[in-house]
Amino acid sequence: MMSETPRRAGAFTLRTIPIPAQAPVLDEFTRRRLGRELRALYDPVIDEAIDPRLAELLQQLETDRADSGN
Repeated sequence: MMSETPRRAGAFTLRTIPIPAQAPVLDEFTRRRLGRELRALYDPVIDEAIDPRLAELLQQLETDRADSGN
């Protein structure tokens, strides 16, 4: 159960959470599991057809980038 953020006169009181100086590190097992789960989630999406208008916009973006040298 999540704790509720107290309200004062219609405004929220924000809690701050300290950020450690060193970034969190994932172990090998966790990275591999996360990779498998992300692939299982996104692989079907990659195979879906996209709207022709979106495909045209993406093609135009690619052409514009090539023309600008980036």
